Amino acid sequence: MNPPLHYAVVSAGIAGLCCARALAAAGVRVTLFDKSRGPGGRMSTRRGEGWACDHGAQYFTARDPAFQAELGRWQAAGAAARWEPRLVVFDDDQRRDSVGAEARYVGTPRMTAPARLLADGLDLRVQTTVTALQCYEHGWELATAERGVLAEAFDGVLLAVPAPQALPLLQPVLPALAELAGGARMQACWALMLRFETPLALDFDAAFVNCGPLRWIARDTSKPGREGAETWILHASAEWSEAHLEDSPDHVAAALIAAFCELGGGAPLAWAAHRWRYAITASAVDGGCAWHAGAGLGLCGDWLNGGRVEGAWLSGHALAGRVLANVRDELRPGLVQA
Repeated sequence: MNPPLHYAVVSAGIAGLCCARALAAAGVRVTLFDKSRGPGGRMSTRRGEGWACDHGAQYFTARDPAFQAELGRWQAAGAAARWEPRLVVFDDDQRRDSVGAEARYVGTPRMTAPARLLADGLDLRVQTTVTALQCYEHGWELATAERGVLAEAFDGVLLAVPAPQALPLLQPVLPALAELAGGARMQACWALMLRFETPLALDFDAAFVNCGPLRWIARDTSKPGREGAETWILHASAEWSEAHLEDSPDHVAAALIAAFCELGGGAPLAWAAHRWRYAITASAVDGGCAWHAGAGLGLCGDWLNGGRVEGAWLSGHALAGRVLANVRDELRPGLVQA
């Protein structure tokens, strides 16, 4: 009997995790690689002594029926819940209540929870940064920053990393996919986590900001399942973040805290800054993913499907479907799921 197909998935964000789970369920052997210490990508939470704060994705929505069903599984497992913040909008000269009744959801007790649920049971290798791909007759080999060239060979490699990180991996081996990655424009976002000794006396929990350096602020401790000290997250606009990309954290913190105070906030007991270099994209491709069957190389991620958590999950789901349609005859009968 031939050994099962073995695919490498690079990055354990929501797109990579969704893709890996679908392939594994169909009988494909999958190994996930991620440069971080755990799964989640931008579904991230910073933790300290007595406090925690979601500093990447703030919430997600569910519009597609397939993702709504997946969200139902997350909720049943206790990994997600609806968040109903008191939400306002700050414009240049006024504050107004946010309109619209779209449901917003968060991971519980932290934003990382859905990713950890998806990763359960998968072969996930963390703190492994893939730096190069090379194809031989026996399959694809991966070079890593931490361990050099890995001993394993893979039947295919699926990249779920941001476009600028996919580009150097693809250029030497598949220029067509490299061109697609090179055409995506991703922008940065500075995030500032604020910790307070006592709750702020503000009559809102989150705000979209359409003036100054900020674009989003939220009382993280207003989300379901959160415990510990009062924390707020400030996200700078893409334009401001790009203009101040190489600024020191101290400079960024001073500017964003000042803007927060102008909106009614206050000076924190402590703060921590994080720069998301590749945070925002609006690009999309037909089908939400890219797959080159001849090479056994694929791309998925929110940057291919209009951004957002839902877009990332749908992109990973779509890529798994493309791969399985191509390798169906090589899998043992009965293992492929519709």
